[in-house]
Amino acid sequence: MVVKPEWLRVKAPQWERVGTVKEILRDLSLNTVCEEASCPNIGECFHNGTATFLIMGPACTRACPYCDIDFEKKPKALDPKEPENLAEAVRRLKLNHVVITSVNRDDLPDGGASQFVRCIEMIRTTSPGTTIEVLIPDLCGNWEALATILQASPEVLNHNTETVPRLYRRVRPQGDYQRTMELMKRSRQLAPWVYTKSGIMVGLGETDVEVRQVMQDLRNVDCDILTIGQYLQPSQKHLKVDNFVPPEQFAAWQEFGQSLGFLQVVASPLTRSSYHAEQVRVLMERYPRSRF
Repeated sequence: MVVKPEWLRVKAPQWERVGTVKEILRDLSLNTVCEEASCPNIGECFHNGTATFLIMGPACTRACPYCDIDFEKKPKALDPKEPENLAEAVRRLKLNHVVITSVNRDDLPDGGASQFVRCIEMIRTTSPGTTIEVLIPDLCGNWEALATILQASPEVLNHNTETVPRLYRRVRPQGDYQRTMELMKRSRQLAPWVYTKSGIMVGLGETDVEVRQVMQDLRNVDCDILTIGQYLQPSQKHLKVDNFVPPEQFAAWQEFGQSLGFLQVVASPLTRSSYHAEQVRVLMERYPRSRF
């Protein structure tokens, strides 16, 4: 058994603020990846009044062995009120930056792209000053669906690479590494004004050389932002942690990523793809882009 080190201890949150966020989510019948995927940062994020919204869920059509989102339930029909409710939650929480992600919906012809668009449009209407990040699935390689999302102009298009190619069959059996790279490449080509972002987990048996190659591959498709975090086993039925990566290794990857030309690299044991995502607003001021 691999013992969790001291640097992975999470401070207890102030539950009064957490409870307020949860009340809003329940009132509007919304899901968050913070809760559904058992994120270790849920206390800090909820305390700070932020959340990563999980749309079209909570049931997923894929069964990734690292993820705690339910795949045993049958996916429901899309909720037509979800975009409106999501926009209302953003308004009530007074979010400067919002992250919208989803379960995989391989049962839908467009993979749920149209629901992403409706959510973006509703937030633009009610909270025009809020920047929007979408963390999307691979859409089964439906590039028309990808173009549909990008035309709605979220500030950030995020799609997680998750792991190194050698481990894809074990970690992400229904995914495809080359399809992920193609999605990132096409995102830059289709909407050069949108910042692109990806993330990987470590501690699953990858090597330093493999991690650096993934980082190089992402820069080769002009990915702007990278997150690297430690994988934590959600339950006994999920993939076991192979090793806990020390903070100094994350620092080395961050330095390497900066040398490759990423605009931003966030790497630490507790980093997740949407952890402190609001920091992208600083990046946007430093490296502005315009659609026109």
